[in-house]
Amino acid sequence: MNIVQMILITALTLGVLVTIHEFGHFWVARRCGVKVLRFCIGFGKPLVRWHDKTGTEFAIAAIPLGGYVKMLDEREGEVPPELLSQSFMRKPVSQRIAIAAAGPVANFLLAIFLYWVMFIVGVGGIAPVIGAVKPGSLAEQAGLVAGQEIVSIDGEETPTIQALHERLLQRIGETGTLRIAAKRPDSEVLHDSTVTLNSWLSGSEEPDLVGGLGIELWRPRGEPIVDQVVPDSPASRAGLQPHDRIESADGVAMPDWQAWLDYVRARPQQTINLAILRDGVRHEIALTPDRKVDEAGKAYGQVGLGGTVKWPDNMLRDFSYSPLAAVIPALNRTWMMSVVSLDSIKKMILGMISPKNLSGPITIAKVATASAKSGWEPYLAFLAFFSVSLGVLNLLPIPVLDGGHILFSLPELFTGKPLPDRIQTIGYQVGLFVVVGVMMLALYNDLLRL
Repeated sequence: MNIVQMILITALTLGVLVTIHEFGHFWVARRCGVKVLRFCIGFGKPLVRWHDKTGTEFAIAAIPLGGYVKMLDEREGEVPPELLSQSFMRKPVSQRIAIAAAGPVANFLLAIFLYWVMFIVGVGGIAPVIGAVKPGSLAEQAGLVAGQEIVSIDGEETPTIQALHERLLQRIGETGTLRIAAKRPDSEVLHDSTVTLNSWLSGSEEPDLVGGLGIELWRPRGEPIVDQVVPDSPASRAGLQPHDRIESADGVAMPDWQAWLDYVRARPQQTINLAILRDGVRHEIALTPDRKVDEAGKAYGQVGLGGTVKWPDNMLRDFSYSPLAAVIPALNRTWMMSVVSLDSIKKMILGMISPKNLSGPITIAKVATASAKSGWEPYLAFLAFFSVSLGVLNLLPIPVLDGGHILFSLPELFTGKPLPDRIQTIGYQVGLFVVVGVMMLALYNDLLRL
């Protein structure tokens, strides 16, 4: 993976999300009559800075890992008497709460907008059809069989594989009953069943949600025929050409394209001896897959070959809406992603999900880059989900976060008196300890994956 490309995509992703978040604070503060001293994206030494007609300094700093809006505040320095009316602390507590909440709200609005755009343009997916059921698994206990399409989980529709993963993600770590509805592709008769979960996948560091039920989803295998060769790749250097048919690898027959992909992925930096057919003539070719690392930190082999694997038309799902109709699904998806994020945080705190699933900046950079390479739709979906996650995280009632500021303002909202400075100071110290601790754990997990 090109490190420069990763840095640029990550900087763009964080830059967009942070700018929207801080603009929320900035916009509401201005509407409430608070003087904004600085609007900065990033930390460290400013690379670019300028001032508007009100005297607010705008800056872009060198380290694109956050940002801030600095407002006139008596707690941070002396305020001239003529500017006291524009001080943050001189505003009614309701306005201060609104300013604190505006950043997360801006993130939610961005997510709604991105999902709205996606639903207008149209989003696609693949139907979750069962390819195989593992003996003795939860799926077998539910009576599921190969060939059935999973149409709902706990009464929520699962028209695509992605939707199936999202529904199952909500049940990870739980104990209770999971309801599954499935049907044959040529029938409308539903097969309803239930399975009992017992701390389902709670100890898994990299939970396989569908596999955790004992299900392998169906996927087309494809003919083992080369469709394209990536320039300057192991395959190109070995002399492979389009239309070559891969017959065997190290003496192992390659019946389809998926078998070849699986074989290569399992052998990073291991020489593979191929037998291919080219224009009816058999050739022997040796090549060594490059070593790549996925978002989960697992190494896999890659040779730079493309094949044609076509999904059946009856498994393709496409959804598009008019601009007005797209509003409702955009709102619903933002709400669902918010619930998933908050539920995941709760389960991690309660020990229902392994803390090793917590990801930091390295994993975020990898996922952002991978989604951007996959196309505009995966990238916008990632950007929207990340925006929702930032909104949820910042609303947590932890001092130093926006939610902590709101929490400390609530007593004043009801009693008319602010919390004592001593309590606020202790709260901020505890909040800082918690936030830094979580960040260090996330970074540690990232380094372990490397």
